[in-house]
Amino acid sequence: MYLGSLVEYGKKEDIFDNPLHPYTKALFSAIPVPDPTVKMNRIVLEGSIPSPANPPSGCKFHTRCKNCMGICKEEVPVQKEIEPGHFVVCHLYDDVKDVSEKPAAEAPAAEAPAAE
Repeated sequence: MYLGSLVEYGKKEDIFDNPLHPYTKALFSAIPVPDPTVKMNRIVLEGSIPSPANPPSGCKFHTRCKNCMGICKEEVPVQKEIEPGHFVVCHLYDDVKDVSEKPAAEAPAAEAPAAE
């Protein structure tokens, strides 16, 4: 959750095994490992922290996202189910097929007009 909005959700295993949203990835990179020999690949968030009372237009995370695109500043991203039960709200996945979308049903054949 970022500024009161869900950015990613699903089963705990799915999110820990394959985090999708840049904010989720940054949060997980901050988890300390109790082994001083392990090299951490910490993702440090830069940019301004927006006001929750006056959030930015588009994606609320765009002011801190290293993957920010023009669309992120203008349009609120929609929720997509990337894997069964694993949802993300991010424009990085706009071109990825939503697994919850059903194929369009074939349109029924047009009926011939009734003879009079």
